[in-house]
Amino acid sequence: MPFITNETETQNIDLFFEDYGHGQPVILIHGWPLSHKSWEHQTWAIVEAGYRCIAYDRRGFGNSSAPFRDYDYSTLASDLNAIIKQLELENVVLIGFSMGGGEVVRYCTDFGTDNIAKVALISSIIPLVAKKEDNPDGVPQKDLEDILDALQTDRVGFLKDFHKNFYNYNEHDKTVSEAQLHYDWSIASHASPIATIQSAKAWAETDFRPELKNVNVSTLIVHGDSDNIVPKATAGDQAAKGIANNTYKVIKNGPHGLNITHNDELNSILLDFLKS
Repeated sequence: MPFITNETETQNIDLFFEDYGHGQPVILIHGWPLSHKSWEHQTWAIVEAGYRCIAYDRRGFGNSSAPFRDYDYSTLASDLNAIIKQLELENVVLIGFSMGGGEVVRYCTDFGTDNIAKVALISSIIPLVAKKEDNPDGVPQKDLEDILDALQTDRVGFLKDFHKNFYNYNEHDKTVSEAQLHYDWSIASHASPIATIQSAKAWAETDFRPELKNVNVSTLIVHGDSDNIVPKATAGDQAAKGIANNTYKVIKNGPHGLNITHNDELNSILLDFLKS
């Protein structure tokens, strides 16, 4: 299996990745609590359109190394940088789903955008998940604490039901099968418990608002107007206001997991953006 190793002063992290196609490189960064497998419907479309598509597993998830600590966004961005450097990629497009939007923005902050052509934020947590006085549409702190408590007390039980809300399953049971729910549960439940909890703290607590100015390349923002995981008002709407050069697409009736429920519509938007 292909791995890239991010060698740091304290540890070496092996990052699993899949690399298909030729042409301009497009890196797919998955959401929480899944793996690169969540990009199944997008990978083939990107490759067929003539691009090189690279999807990797975040540390602690999929087949990548699972250290006991270090799941902050700067560390995660350093993993992304290791992939770009070691694969000698140039003119890169970064696409982050949900939590993966954080790696995109932190990469722009920590490593700059000289080698980045475009970025896309899909159902992203950017810029802030938590409800605060100056972020009234965010997720209440009590709800975030309940998630962390459930992960610590019955992680696999919590994950079993999580993706029903992820897909708004009662509304999209014609496009999301029970097998898809079980598949996601299997991927998520096999992730490192430590990684699942620590990375949840990262996306729940990190405020990216001061960093939006660092995203200074052409940016696509896609959010569903029925997202029950990361509300559109606190994420997509604010990201579109804070990132100067952006194209904002709202998918009608789109849940958080619109990469599955609305994959044809999302793929069309992504490919138009890549070709523009």
